[in-house]
Amino acid sequence: MSDSDTPPPVDGPSQPSFTSSIPTAAPSTAGISLGQGKLPENDEKTMSMLAHILGGVTCIVGPLLIWLLKKDDSPFVNDQGKEALNFQITVLIAYVVSGIIAAVTCIGGILYLAVAVASLVLGIRGGLEANKGKPYRYPFALRLIS
Repeated sequence: MSDSDTPPPVDGPSQPSFTSSIPTAAPSTAGISLGQGKLPENDEKTMSMLAHILGGVTCIVGPLLIWLLKKDDSPFVNDQGKEALNFQITVLIAYVVSGIIAAVTCIGGILYLAVAVASLVLGIRGGLEANKGKPYRYPFALRLIS
């Protein structure tokens, strides 16, 4: 054996193995669909919660923006964004009807206030359920966007 075949001696502490720093594969939670019974990732839950709660505050604008921006990223956000959007379209129709009734009778103002309170309360309730990872269905909503 010649001197060129043997590696030179290493002085000092031994070098760490490169393979020990490679992380092992963790189970991926990307692409979770509602049918698998698994909880969605935190970002999906947050976006779904925002779609519901912003609906109670901004009417149709908040859920529409979240649904349009995130519908392709997550099936859960797509489902909950459509649900919040459908409910807010129903609320918008109720606002128009109560406005027409308010022009004719005095009970329309009370109806308008009741619609606003119901929109806010149900939006918060939907946001809380979506934040838990559970799909929320409003008690009444026209299913215009499917």
